[in-house]
Amino acid sequence: MSTALSWSVGVDVGGTFTDLVAREENSGRFVRHKRPSTPHDPAEAILSGLSELCALADIDPRTIASLSHGTTVATNALIEKRGGTVALIVTEGFRDLLEIGRQTRPKIYDFQTDHPEPLVPRHLRFEARERITVGGRIITPLDDGEIARLVAAVQAAGADSCAICLLFSFAEPDHERRIADALRAAMPDLHLSLSSEVQPEFREYERLSTTVLNAYLQPVMTSYLARLEREAERLSPGVRLGINQSSGGLISGGRARMFPIRTALSGPAAGVAGTIDIASHLARRDLITLDIGGTSSDIALIRGARAAMIHERWIEGYPARLASVDINAVGAGGGSIAWIDADGLLKVGPRSAGAYPGPACYGRGGDQPTVSDANMVLGRLSDRGLLGGAMPLDRAAAERVVGRLADELGLPIERTALGIIDVAVANMARGIRSVSIERGHNPAEFSLFAFGGAGPLHASAVARQLGISHIVVPPEPGLLCAQGLIVADRREDFVRTAPVALARGDLARLGQAAAELRELARDWFAAEQVAPEDQATEMRLDMRYVGQNFELGVAVADDPATVGRDELAERFHEAHALAYGFMNPQAPVEVVSVRLAAVGRRPRSRIARAREQGRDREPARLRPVWYAADAPAEALLHDRAHLVPGDVVAGPAIIEQLDTTTVLFPGDQALVDDGFNLLITVQA
Repeated sequence: MSTALSWSVGVDVGGTFTDLVAREENSGRFVRHKRPSTPHDPAEAILSGLSELCALADIDPRTIASLSHGTTVATNALIEKRGGTVALIVTEGFRDLLEIGRQTRPKIYDFQTDHPEPLVPRHLRFEARERITVGGRIITPLDDGEIARLVAAVQAAGADSCAICLLFSFAEPDHERRIADALRAAMPDLHLSLSSEVQPEFREYERLSTTVLNAYLQPVMTSYLARLEREAERLSPGVRLGINQSSGGLISGGRARMFPIRTALSGPAAGVAGTIDIASHLARRDLITLDIGGTSSDIALIRGARAAMIHERWIEGYPARLASVDINAVGAGGGSIAWIDADGLLKVGPRSAGAYPGPACYGRGGDQPTVSDANMVLGRLSDRGLLGGAMPLDRAAAERVVGRLADELGLPIERTALGIIDVAVANMARGIRSVSIERGHNPAEFSLFAFGGAGPLHASAVARQLGISHIVVPPEPGLLCAQGLIVADRREDFVRTAPVALARGDLARLGQAAAELRELARDWFAAEQVAPEDQATEMRLDMRYVGQNFELGVAVADDPATVGRDELAERFHEAHALAYGFMNPQAPVEVVSVRLAAVGRRPRSRIARAREQGRDREPARLRPVWYAADAPAEALLHDRAHLVPGDVVAGPAIIEQLDTTTVLFPGDQALVDDGFNLLITVQA
């Protein structure tokens, strides 16, 4: 076999399954593999899956050029509170800012719910006698004696990492850098997070929180990636590891170790990247994604094959300021547990059975009724099991746990199972409303793009709740996040705070900030060895009406200083109207920050999909499937591997494949398009 580096591999680690896809760059050949996740050590499933993939598809591991990875390690570390011990250095007088925050409640009407405990206890927070003010002007210099005192305090703290967040360091980072240099000299193994590097922009509390989160995750991510890189290099010498970010772009392993907070939502962002890649070939490019996995449903709104980006979000109760695809996560997935609340009502989630033991029907000892168990009882999942029969399902176990819940409710088992599905679907629909109706968009004007292991299983029911009449199911729905990693670009985001009043401010300041960002982008392109023809930049201005608390991003293709005040104002008014449904042309507008995304484009060649069109299709089979409580319907079963462009499938029907099951309700109709997507028309 040839050892030319020609294969790209994408690996997405989910709560239940680890998905792997590989593409040969010259031929477009596409191979896939799916295996159970190993939550105790995610790298175990990745490395085992990579070896299995190579054996199954006869791939020489030495020909793998890149390994792109979407990871939940950072998010899980926050959920489980197993990050490093963090010391924090702040400007004198700001020791308690981490706890004071914005003085807002997580749930305004719930007096029992408070913010999570700060990740840095008070005795590990140290104040630096220094002060920098607006514009980077130094009021209180930082002397060498003060630096020595801080170093001694951090040494005595026994911390794994140190976060440094000084006032106005985004304008003048010298004090942070001097402290960091001294700490490196005294403690070479200490992980350091500088706010002027993690997120160099205004809003001191969000900058502080993000820097602390980053420091908390550094020890965990460094250990994880060190092992993964070492073992991947042993298996595939010369492989380049890319880690997906919340922004949907890849960074190197080194950058991921330095800035692990950027990976907190990397898996869902990869799914959006895969959606956009497929959407670019569809007639309908306004989509709402429904990515349902084992523990959650991830939802995003896409207009014109482009996803919205945000720069502020909450991660496990902590505010973080970072570039991120605008994704709404809902605690409803295949492993979500059904339970009866104190009020006697049926609830589903957010607790999940996870990968182990998983739903009862997995046969691994699960003893709680889940959404997957309900689908098993209703006949929507095959007795043959998952992964083409490689993972058997236990119908008796599903009926046992759902039956126990039915007895508590005093209802038939099928009625109870339908209730579980209805509650889960309502949760998913509520998540979609939050990114559509609540932002002035009518979901009926979008197509529902269903993927993940359980997305096609529930898509038709969700669409019916929202009045959506079109559904798109991609060829490999359960593997789309991994597929998105293959086509994801390398990306780095830069920002400069540059407040300018649009009517009378100095626009040259914007031009200066833009020039600084372009210089940083050039350095990044050189460090990442991005070829000139693959380089691209995207510049945006954060703008707002004077007096508003938050900003909107406005794209500018040229030097913002040369665009013109009226043109910038007009673009902002349009963006405001699109986001909120109104604008005020008479209100003064200001620019707050300049952002630049540096992008290293990757090939977008279409995947060559082989179908055994000449093979005889299996004889038609029927299975009773419960769609409503009165009686089951006889649904025709289809193997998706046998469906070719032009085929039409009418509901009631079940379409099975390796990585998911698609449920067609009575009256639904699915057409296979030229890209092997299922285009489903939902009966009103």
